[in-house]
Amino acid sequence: MAKSARNFKNSCITPHPSFFLHFLAVSPKKSSRNQSPNFTLLFLLSLFTLSSFLGICILTFYGIPQNSIPCPPISSSSPLSPILLASLSSISKGYPKHDEPTLSSSVMVPLPAHGVAANLNLSAEEKEFWEQPDGEGYRPCLDFSLAYRKASARISKEKRKFLVMVVSGGLNQQRNQIVDAVVIARILEAALVVPILQVNRIWGDESEFSDIFDLEHFKKTLQADVRVVLSLPSTHLVSMQSIENQIPFHVSPMWIRARFFHQLNEEGFLILKGLDSRLSKNLPPDLQKLRCKVAFHALRFATPIQDLGNQIARRMWIEGPYIALHLRIEKDVWIRTGCTTGLGPEYDEIIDKDRESNPDFLTDKLNMTKSARRLAGFCPLSAKEVARVLRGLGAPSNARIYVAGGEPFGGSRAIQPLVHEFPNIATKETLARLGELTPYLNRPSVLAAIDYIVSLSSDVFLPSHGGNMGRAMQGHRAYVGHRKYIKPNKRMILPLLENASVSDENFRSSIQKLHKYSKGQPESRKKKLDRDVLAYPVPECMCKH
Repeated sequence: MAKSARNFKNSCITPHPSFFLHFLAVSPKKSSRNQSPNFTLLFLLSLFTLSSFLGICILTFYGIPQNSIPCPPISSSSPLSPILLASLSSISKGYPKHDEPTLSSSVMVPLPAHGVAANLNLSAEEKEFWEQPDGEGYRPCLDFSLAYRKASARISKEKRKFLVMVVSGGLNQQRNQIVDAVVIARILEAALVVPILQVNRIWGDESEFSDIFDLEHFKKTLQADVRVVLSLPSTHLVSMQSIENQIPFHVSPMWIRARFFHQLNEEGFLILKGLDSRLSKNLPPDLQKLRCKVAFHALRFATPIQDLGNQIARRMWIEGPYIALHLRIEKDVWIRTGCTTGLGPEYDEIIDKDRESNPDFLTDKLNMTKSARRLAGFCPLSAKEVARVLRGLGAPSNARIYVAGGEPFGGSRAIQPLVHEFPNIATKETLARLGELTPYLNRPSVLAAIDYIVSLSSDVFLPSHGGNMGRAMQGHRAYVGHRKYIKPNKRMILPLLENASVSDENFRSSIQKLHKYSKGQPESRKKKLDRDVLAYPVPECMCKH
């Protein structure tokens, strides 16, 4: 298993003049007869100040380890303000200090949002489109309870019981299962073996954990919560019969302990598979905070991927504000959702044949017709529908759009309606330089990670369909400062889209009213039952300061 190399970055330390004045401030002048002791004190303080200054200069020149607070990506107008960084730093209170990354430096932050006030070429409607939501003072606050921190001293040193997790699906589905794996390890007070990524039968990605994520960072960030090890001890013999994959949906911590704690104590290990959506979304506060800590801090991408994603994001960002659109019109999406493509009978026939040969690919609501599924909001919006929604929301025609996602089914024909309305379209393939993506062409999870990084830095994010990527962006963008996130209300939009008598003006008015309060403003997870804290980090992981 490949291991990520440690990365070092230049320090951003700039000593303020008051730093030196503090040490040079001595008592008022006295007569020369009484100056000797003060002169000695002044000399020692000056020597200390000089050595401190030289030390800072050396750190600035040679760099500091990556567990320090990183430099702002481009400007001082980073979305993580000093107050937010301070709130993140306070998260680590009560944890061991031995080589653990501070959470303020471990969180994956986007490039700064662009200001729009100075752009005089925008209409009032267009300025409103680019305007960021009010975060209402909510900032990260992973203040674990005293009981949790006391238990950590014992759980983080566990060497007898081991949890092995086999995770499946695409990148964001894997992320969710890894988060739950850490939480279950904590519930069972077991050490966590680095999760095994199952080869996806749709994409054929054979990446291991350390190929996608920074393994050392993952271990260090969580070292106060669970012990993470590379493999099971050689004394533990494993057979196929050892794998547990019959777990009901939305199980509680109590269920987990009742079902597996005795087995784990007896056998010394537990192997779980098929964990997707098995763990309850309603957990005790400490476990909710742990989920946020894993998702937003520990699961950082491997350094080569992170660096490439940042380079591509910067190329998009440097030209001005942009929209990230997660356009879900790949072939496998049409197969799994049971929806029509909107591209014509010949394309729908291809999807129907593939669906018949792989009936288990189809997701829930099997008894619904294609039309009913669409009207219920279970189908992705097409490129044409997304273009009309963006126009209705006030996006200017010259807006730059980054399209995240795999290859559209139907190729250029599928995306042409969007290009017609918004010509400034970019993808990771058009932004990457020659050879940059070559090592990852057969690694869809890595390509999805690059989409994740570029999408996080966008000024506006809009998914054409729900799913793991949309929920991940919703929560991560909220966590780093409530970046604008527009979730299309498909059930209310589709009747408007299909009604030819609705004028553009009425459509625009209706669309804006429908999404007035769904543009990334803080929204409590507790407003609805079973909301995921990774999509709604308020109030467990964020609070008002």
